[in-house]
Amino acid sequence: MTDAWIFPDWPAPNRVHAAVTTRNGPGISQAPFGRFNLGLRSGDDAQAVRANRSALHQSLDLPAEPRWLRQVHGTAVAELGPLPSAHEPEADAAVSRLPGTVLAILTADCLPVLFCADDGSAIGAAHAGWRGLAAGVLEETIEQMQQPAAGLMAWLGPCIGAASYEVGEEVRKTFIEQDAAATDAFTATRPGHWLCDLAVLARQRLLAAGITRIYGGGFDTRTDARFYSYRREGARSGRFASLIWLADS
Repeated sequence: MTDAWIFPDWPAPNRVHAAVTTRNGPGISQAPFGRFNLGLRSGDDAQAVRANRSALHQSLDLPAEPRWLRQVHGTAVAELGPLPSAHEPEADAAVSRLPGTVLAILTADCLPVLFCADDGSAIGAAHAGWRGLAAGVLEETIEQMQQPAAGLMAWLGPCIGAASYEVGEEVRKTFIEQDAAATDAFTATRPGHWLCDLAVLARQRLLAAGITRIYGGGFDTRTDARFYSYRREGARSGRFASLIWLADS
């Protein structure tokens, strides 16, 4: 199933593995979610989502069940190991230094960002919509990785593209008040509205934090039918996952 997965093209250490799912994976979700929806809070049948998550585990031969988060568009970062907890941590990012830990971020237009250390000692994953970006979720993730930023790299996963993402003046103002360079991420459309480039904003913030090796980008979840998109499908949109994990060696 060649269109079921995307594997990041970045020079990560051999023990770092990563993958992004698409809606074309080996799932059983029915319309409008068909077919590989991994989000339990999207309105899909819970049994179908759990079956899809099981298929994800088996198809990618993951070392453990993914550590799902209860994402709230905040900046909390959970430090996780491979063993699941009774409840999903309420966080929008996660880090780990333990082999076998599969970090997972669910999105449907927001930007997933994956991190790893050059020596393969640490990984991270963040959910970055505009609110999380503005509040500093990427910077918090970098801090929690406890590595020099110069020794980290990042990969930008599929998110809504600039040509598809119109926002109001309050979004633009929030970023420009923090950094005037953010002006480059916005293009005027109609009075009080702007096209917003999440990937550009993320690159700016990663560079400011000291990460210079940034890969990925170039997707548009709203126009690419492989991905779920809240802007395209509304509240009944499913979710796809961006995953990263450490092998034993």
